[in-house]
Formats: sequence, structure tokens, C-alpha cells
Amino acid sequence: MTDIFKGLNSRQREAVEATEGRIRVVAGAGTGKTKALTHRYAYIVNVLGIDPANILCLTFTNKAAAEMRSRISEMVQSGDYNDFVCTLHGFCVKFLRQEIYRLGFPKSFTVLDEEDSKAIAKQAMDEMGIKRSEKTVKQFLEAVGADKALLGYIDTYMLPGCVVTDEMRRSSRLAGYVSRQMKHYALDFDDLMNVTKYILDHFPEAAEKWQNALNYIMVDEAQDCNLDDWDLVERLSAKHRNLFVVGDPDQAIYEWRGARPDLFVNFAAERTIVLDENYRSTPRILDIANCVISNNKNRIPKDLFTRKADGKAVIHFHGKSEKEEMEWIVSQIRMILAGGAGINDIAILYRSTHQSRALEQELLNAHLDYTIWGGTRFFERREIKDALSYLRLVSNQDDDISFERIINVPSRKLGKKFLDSVRDAAARKGVSLYSALQIYYPDKAEGFIALIEDAKQFARENRVSDLLNRILEASGYKRMVREDQDEDRLENLDELLSSIRFYESVRTPDESTLADYLQDIALYTNDDHRRDTPTLKLMTIHQAKGLEFSYVFITGLSEGIFPNMRTIREGKKNGEEEERRLMYVAVTRAEKALFLTESEGYNISTKTNKYPSRFLAEIRRDLVVTEGVIPPELWKGTRNLSHVLDEETDPHRPIRLDADFEEERAEYNSPFKVGDSVTHPVFGEGVIVSTNKDCSSFEVKFDNGSTRTLRAGFLKQSDL
Repeated sequence: MTDIFKGLNSRQREAVEATEGRIRVVAGAGTGKTKALTHRYAYIVNVLGIDPANILCLTFTNKAAAEMRSRISEMVQSGDYNDFVCTLHGFCVKFLRQEIYRLGFPKSFTVLDEEDSKAIAKQAMDEMGIKRSEKTVKQFLEAVGADKALLGYIDTYMLPGCVVTDEMRRSSRLAGYVSRQMKHYALDFDDLMNVTKYILDHFPEAAEKWQNALNYIMVDEAQDCNLDDWDLVERLSAKHRNLFVVGDPDQAIYEWRGARPDLFVNFAAERTIVLDENYRSTPRILDIANCVISNNKNRIPKDLFTRKADGKAVIHFHGKSEKEEMEWIVSQIRMILAGGAGINDIAILYRSTHQSRALEQELLNAHLDYTIWGGTRFFERREIKDALSYLRLVSNQDDDISFERIINVPSRKLGKKFLDSVRDAAARKGVSLYSALQIYYPDKAEGFIALIEDAKQFARENRVSDLLNRILEASGYKRMVREDQDEDRLENLDELLSSIRFYESVRTPDESTLADYLQDIALYTNDDHRRDTPTLKLMTIHQAKGLEFSYVFITGLSEGIFPNMRTIREGKKNGEEEERRLMYVAVTRAEKALFLTESEGYNISTKTNKYPSRFLAEIRRDLVVTEGVIPPELWKGTRNLSHVLDEETDPHRPIRLDADFEEERAEYNSPFKVGDSVTHPVFGEGVIVSTNKDCSSFEVKFDNGSTRTLRAGFLKQSDL
């Protein structure tokens, strides 16, 4: 056994020894929270003598659980840890194996994975007469999940004696889906949590048994817990009240999938311990992280520090174009490699998947191997392959591969038997699939043939970008993606169109024909790059969470791109704060050097010129070395888009931006406040009694006793 306290700093040791009561550990990025958790587990076992069967340690991923078990095994005697070091859903499975008999289930019940759930959904949809596309199956499962959140379904459909009639299955998606689960005693991921909570609620002896058994409960990444997660751990810890939660509200980037970091911020702790000594990054990198995140309000204040040397200066590069930005990144990578670093040590981070396109092209041109981490290369994405297949078929009607890919995308109700007959006819006559369709089945696929023939004619006198835009609209492809409500795929299509327009802008019309473009783009879409060699990593910031790299580039730091315009529009202040936490996560991935880049040009997201991100404006200007000249009017554009209320001129202070976004701005500019006397041309004199959130309309109580909600432009300040 190792020394429990070896290698721990004073705060980590304090966390390890804080075993009793409700303890909250605020663990900043790179501060050794996993070390504190695993050493605490070993302390409880080795020093306090608690049986591991009485300790529950919850994580959010199986990978994190495996890492934790591995570390614990090195500090305790063989066998002195158990499989209660697991994910939340993993614990629910272990709980239900012991307790689900109370509902008449065998303990060998089946756990459904995503594909299993889709298969059951399709069966239910067939019985209900619902169209089965990938989109509708996904929507059906989302609706079933929403229905299950109400919990009443367990009593209605899952208990012994429940009767589900054919009529119920045909009329209710929930009945149709759950009744099929019950045939196999199968639970999906929603059920694991819901049925666990149901048993704890309805069988007091089960709740008492588990509350007695679990003397100590530890929760990792608690800022990512949703309401159900918090509810479960609070119930399980109700007796002994030894609940140890570890997290960092500054790294809460999953509110969009239900995480509630505010519950961690407001956790009723008997003791809070802050881990703020960072072992990953240099002081210069941490200064940037602290500077940005300090603008958030929904957090627990802390400033990360390190005992490392200052290290390399953080560089902010401003390019005159996106291409110049990409070329600069490549030049820096070459210098890093020339300095002796490995290509595996480098990561390029961006906010959204569509941003990888320009990077990939430049890296391929430079013959630098890269991997899209946890994702798909831009030109391998389904929607990009579909769009290019339309262009290829327009250019070459003998391209059977492209024909096969898009003949039924979007669906044209051309069934398998029909397409088999087209293939047979093409083989018999020695012609392409498209020619066989034209010759033998012109009436069956009239719309598709008309689409391709129109596109061929249009391509003779128009640009490739206009051609693709016409095809995407006329085919219904864009409408299909919009109906899927998949914003990433729409952004990818926009990025493809943008890249084609750039291709056209740097070539003469004679050099940018459809054939030219398809020939050149083949360089970016072939498979020659598939080699098992070390590569640099490209990834979204969400995918970078939990990782670290010696050299990190954060690219595309323009207003509307990062921070993401849609997130702020939908979430207002909360959305802005989540975007700022993403920036904090991105910065704190870097160990030795950090590069921040953005460029001028046209912003697809905002439909305006590109302006530097507010996050760059929030950084003290003495903390970065700026390469490239940034015209003052660009910072003005940043301020306008960010709704500046106050501008600082001190060179050692950041450019102040409006932290509360629309809400404070509206209040600041509000023409009326509660209690003001106003007059209306029809309703007469009245008094403002309340305002809506953005102060654009006002509830007015008039002298005649009536109350109306009216827009500001229809009211005037009363002279009374």
C-alpha cells in the first residue's frame, strides 16, 4: 500500500481527510481532483476501516470509472475496492439487479442500447401507422422519453397485472413502446433511473436497506448532474449524510442536455474546499483563463495559480482572411515541430464542427496528418457527401456511385424492388443507372430526372455555388435537414457553399467550372490520408473536455461563431455564461503554449462582417502578444454586437462588455419603470404595474379599472 498523503498539497489533503458530512470540493481545471477522490477512497478504506461495499463513488463516464478503479487498486489491498466505483446508470443497474424483483421482473432483465430502442420504436410506429424515417424514429424516442419523465407510466404499463390492449398500443406511443419492452423484460436508459427512484419511493424497506449500506457517497463532475441525478444521490445519502461532491461550475458546458450547475453552486455544504493549484498549465495560460471566467456571475469565485515557470507568451493572431488565419496556424505548427515537439502534442479546438473544413484543407495542402477527434472529417460527413454526389451526377451521368447515394435522398418513395429493376435493366443494356432510369422508367422518377436535367442546363452558364444552392433547394434536401432540426448539418452545408464561393473568388470563370471543382475537391475527399501514424488532433471544445495537450490553438474566435450566436439568442445571459465556460475549458486544455486566432471576412452565422470575439476583448491586453493589425472599427463591431455599456481605456484593463446581455441592456434603455404614470390614445390615463423581461411591453392599469399589456411605442409619459 502507498502512503495515502504522498504527493498531495494541503488543500487536497484537506479534501481527503474531510470524510464526515456534506462536503463540496470546487476543483478547478488541472488541480488534481481525480487524485483527491481516489486518495480519499483509499483513506476511508485504509485509515477508517470502512468496507468498500459501503462506499459509492459515482462518475459520468465508464472511462473515468475505469481510471478511478485502476488508481484505487494501487493504494488499497487486493480486493479492497468494488464495482460501486461506477457511472450513475451503472449504479442503477446494480441496484435493480437486486431490487427489481419487487416489480415482478427477473434480475436478469435486459438493458436496451440505442439501436435496441430504435428497433422497438420502429415496431411501435408500424403498428400506429407512423412513417419510419431516421428523423421520425428519433422524434418518436424523444417523445417517449418526455412521456416517461412524468413517471406514471410504471404504474400503468410495467407492474404485474397491467393490461395493455391492442387499441391502447395503436393510439398511444408510450403504450406501444413500453408494452414491447415488457415482452422482453427490457429497460432503456430512461427506465434505469426512473425505476430505481420508483422502488426507493414505493418500497421503504428497499430505501432503508440502501441508505444504511451506503455510508459514504462521492460524486465526480457534480456540476454536470441533472435534477434526477441530484435527487437520487440526495435520497441515497439521507441517513448518513456523508455526501462528497466534486465539481467546477466554471467547466459546466452541458446545460443543453439538462445539467444544473446552479445546484452545485447552491449545494447546502457543511464545508467547502477549493482546489486552485493547477498542475497543468503555465501562469500565462492561467491568467488568460482567470481573466475570461471572472466575467461570469453564476460561479464560485476562485483564481487558478501554479508554481510552474511563466513559459511561452500567449499569442493572439488576427488574420486579414480565413485563409491567412489557417496558413498562420500551419506555420506555427511547423515551428513547434521543428523545435522537437511531437505532432501528437498539438490540438486545434473550435466551437462548431463546420469550422474544421478550412483547417482540413490547409493541413492537407501542408501534408500534415490530422485526426478529427470523436467526429467525422468534413468531407466525410453525410450531408457533404450527399451534396457532392448531386454535383457529380450532374457533371457525369455515368457515375453510378453518386446515383445510388442520392436517388432516394430525400425519400422519393422508390422502393428496393424498383431500384433492383433499374439495376437489372442497366446491366442488361450496358448503360449507367441514370440512363436506365431515363430510358425505361421515365414516369416512375419524373421529378428526379427533371431535377438532374434542369441542373445540367443551369450548370452551363452559372457558378458551381449557385448550382449547388439550386439543387439543395429544388431537391428538398435543405428542407429535409431543416425538418430534422439538425443545426450542425445546416451549418456544414452553409460552410460547403462558402468554401465553393471562395474557390470561385480566387479563380477565373474558366478555371472554376463544375468539372474543375470536382477534380480539385477529390484531393480533399480521397482516402490516401488513412494511416496509423501520429497525428495532430482537431476537435470541438465539447470533445476536448477532460483532455490536455502541450500546444493548443483555439481558432475562429469571432462574434457569432464563438460565442455561438444561437446559444446566446436562446439562453440570453445563461447562454453567454455557458459559452464563456466553454472558452475557459478550451484555454485550460493547454499545458505549454496557447494560440488564439481569428480573421476578417464574412460571418455566415451573423450574416455580417466578422468581428473579434468578446472573449478576446475581455482579456487584459498586457496578457497577450498580438500578431496582425486589428483596425479599431473591428473592435467597435465587437462592442456593437456585444451591447457594450462601458468602455475602458486603461491599457491594463480589458475592454468592458455587457455581461448581462439583452436583459440589462433593455433595463438600461427602458422608457418606463413600474409606478410611472402614462397615457394611451384610446384607454386614457394609467399606471405601469409590471414589465416583461426585455422591457419591450408594459402592463398598465387604467383609471377606468381595465388592465392592458401594451408596447412602449403606444404609451406616453403622463404630464400628471
